[in-house]
Formats: sequence, structure tokens, C-alpha cells
Amino acid sequence: MKKVAVVTGGSNGIGRCTADLLFQNGYSVYELSRHGESRHGVAHITADIRDKTAVQAAMHQIFHQEGRLDVLVNNAGFGISGAVEFTDPADAKQLFDVNFFGALHCIQCAIPYLRQTGGGHIVNLSSVAAPLSIPFQAFYSCVKAAINDLTLALANELRPFHIAVSAVMPGDAKTGFTAARQKNVAGQEWYGGAIVRAVQAMERDEENGMSPLVIARCILRIISKSSPKPFYVAGAKYKLFVCMSKVLPIRFVNYVVGKIYG
Repeated sequence: MKKVAVVTGGSNGIGRCTADLLFQNGYSVYELSRHGESRHGVAHITADIRDKTAVQAAMHQIFHQEGRLDVLVNNAGFGISGAVEFTDPADAKQLFDVNFFGALHCIQCAIPYLRQTGGGHIVNLSSVAAPLSIPFQAFYSCVKAAINDLTLALANELRPFHIAVSAVMPGDAKTGFTAARQKNVAGQEWYGGAIVRAVQAMERDEENGMSPLVIARCILRIISKSSPKPFYVAGAKYKLFVCMSKVLPIRFVNYVVGKIYG
């Protein structure tokens, strides 16, 4: 019997690559997103992950059709940028509603079906921006740090049910995420060109970043393991950065990040 995987935000970018790769490796694949359509090997279900009722209905439909659920990949999300001082709390809340609470809805709705299947994997998309907080993208770093903490807690809570939980922390990737970033330049009179410079530096790195297929392959490796680790970094140089952030003084690491993006 084929294993069944659900990928959120699977209509483009990392999610699309992941959904397609899972299908190519024998999975029955469903993708949840607000906009999209079914394609060869990937069935689309329209669902806004901010709406728990919609997510619940989608998970029920999938389990009713397939009789099992083995993998959930929480990929859907977007980014915002701007100075903390001038960020509207409503914009920060919207970011958390999608990137954190949307993932939470999917996790809560998937767990009963993963448990009925006898176990499985949950993979959450995080970012190297979690351990390396980026100036003028503070709330994106915050939401990914929250995903990391959620992953650690869940890994312990779900271990008795043989449900493994991991977070993937990609570095810069060339996807539509860059163009979709919601940019706020309020406060330029106080911060000079620092806000624009920081975002431009990030976007240059993204436009020259790794293929989303690299991240998709990392996800495939994770769900192929019988006992995966809680955290994985996608991209060789980013593994080095994250490792250095653990062994070097945090004041120095934060200073270097500030020089890169400040």
C-alpha cells in the first residue's frame, strides 16, 4: 500500500518540488493551498491553513479516501521585512497566523490520522533565520524560532505514538518567496538606508540561492529515516554558519550578522 503525504503550500517553490519528489518516490501526494490545481501525481485541495475547519475537512477527506496518513510537510508561509519599531503588530500577527498557527492547525488535525496509521513523520519548514536572527526581518526570525521550539516539544510528546517530528532549516533558496515578501520601509528617516540595504542583501542571496530541489531532497531523506533528528540544515555553507553560531560567542555572531545585513 502506498504511503500518503500531505504538503502545505505545495503549488509552487519548495512545496511544489517536495510534493513532486514524493510522488516520484512512490507516495500518494496531496497538496493544500489557497490557489492551485491538481497535476500529474499531486492532488490539490483548496484550503486556507489559517482556517482550522478547512484544514480539518481536508485531512478527513484524505484519510477517508486513502485509509492512512504517513507524512505531513508544513511548508506554507510568507515573509515580511521592516524595522521592529515601525512594524504594525497586525502585520506581525498575520505572519504568525499563517507561518505558525497555520502549521499548528495542520499538526493538530493530522495527529489523530497519523496515530491511527501507526506512526509517521511531521516535517516543519523552518529557516537558518531562526538561530541567526536577521535585522529588519525580526518577525520572520521569531516565527521560525517558534517553529523550532514547537518541533522539539512535539518530538517528545509524539514519540510514544511513533510519530517523528523534525524541522528543516534552509538557507537562501531561489523561489517565489522573494517576490512575495511584504516590505515595509517606514522609519527610513531614522534608520537611513539600513532597512533597504538589509532586504536587498537578503534578496541578492535568495536570487543566487540553492534550488528548492535541494530542500525537497533533504525532506525526502528525513522521512526515509526510522529515527530522524529534530533539526536539519539544508545547504552545506549554512550548516557551517549554524555550527559556528553554536560554538562562537553569541555577541560576536550577532555582530557579524548585523554587519552582513546592516
